[in-house]
Amino acid sequence: MDGIREAPAPSSTGCEDCLREGGTWVHLRACLGCGHVGCCDSSPRQHAHRHAHAEGHPVARSLQPGEHWAWCYTDELFLLPA
Repeated sequence: MDGIREAPAPSSTGCEDCLREGGTWVHLRACLGCGHVGCCDSSPRQHAHRHAHAEGHPVARSLQPGEHWAWCYTDELFLLPA
């Protein structure tokens, strides 16, 4: 990723892959690189994690109401706003 830029809007209100496959999720994560919405690592298919590695988009933020944090899948870092 080149520099800091505004995060794209989430692309869906549910896990895009689970919705397509007919699956379920526990919590949602939004990719800060492209806005893809995937399910968390506690979900059966872990689509956010898969997206991060497949697309080279390492950072996703929580879409849970009241949560304001992100996770870097590459470095396994929990990120909080300044």
